[in-house]
Amino acid sequence: MSCYSVQPLDITKLATYPLAARQSKVTTADFAQPLTDGASVNEFFNALPNILAAKDLRELASLIRAAKRQQRPVIVGLGGHVIKTGVAPVLIDLLQRGLVSALVMNGAAMIHDFEIALVGQTSEDVDATLGSGAFGMAEETGTFINAAINQGATDGLGMGESVARHLHSLNPPHAEQSLLCASYEARVPLTVHVALGTDIIHIHRNADGASLGKTSLQDFRLLCALVRELHEGGVYLNIGSAVILPEVFLKTVTVVRNLGYALNDFTTANFDFLQHYRPLTNVVKRPVAGVGRGYSFTGHHEIMIPLLAAAILEAS
Repeated sequence: MSCYSVQPLDITKLATYPLAARQSKVTTADFAQPLTDGASVNEFFNALPNILAAKDLRELASLIRAAKRQQRPVIVGLGGHVIKTGVAPVLIDLLQRGLVSALVMNGAAMIHDFEIALVGQTSEDVDATLGSGAFGMAEETGTFINAAINQGATDGLGMGESVARHLHSLNPPHAEQSLLCASYEARVPLTVHVALGTDIIHIHRNADGASLGKTSLQDFRLLCALVRELHEGGVYLNIGSAVILPEVFLKTVTVVRNLGYALNDFTTANFDFLQHYRPLTNVVKRPVAGVGRGYSFTGHHEIMIPLLAAAILEAS
């Protein structure tokens, strides 16, 4: 016999109910279906389970298609790693189909895209070059991009348009792989947002702090105008930027609302192989709290971006 004065509770009279009568979150109607040989992309998406991220991806793709039908913007923010994973042609195709209304880059994304257009390669081995002081010292990257920014500042342009204009004028051999070139040819706005000292072009001789600041601030205000149009059906995607672009996006939201513009009923999403604090807070949660919907998707860009594009093109 136990020495305790308290005895275990008698549970013989617990009330139960039939399992089939319970409201459940998952049913077999939502399960995946095996693919048949030679299945189409549409059949692949129809075979995905209607659960969690697969369901969310379908919803997001449909919202992007709806944004196009309703002539609301789809703004895509890109970190540098997105360019390095080789998915620019996929995004260019969406842009040319009118499914991307504007592009937003941090400095790294702009630099990688510029190098791809110019020489067809990018992403140096930092470990191999940092010790000798050669890291970031590619002549064309520093000289051409800074010259474009400096001239753009004189002409009253933002950083994105300045660099895209200069790159386009060079008629680079790999222009068809470049988002900068594609956006400039299509007159689709492209903004670039930098923090001074974070990008390799800032260490070159012709870098000018006033020009960098002026053109990036111009692009911030341009992005504010683009974000204003997200009201009632627009979509903002943050892909692979963990700090700069989420912070910039949050500030555009407060500027738009501070000026008295309505900014409701819009969608945000974050794509990355790790879910970081700032994208989740400043993109997925705060801007749409009570007025929209935010999604988060975890996975490698080289898989998730083509998958998203295919879902958009197959969405009804």
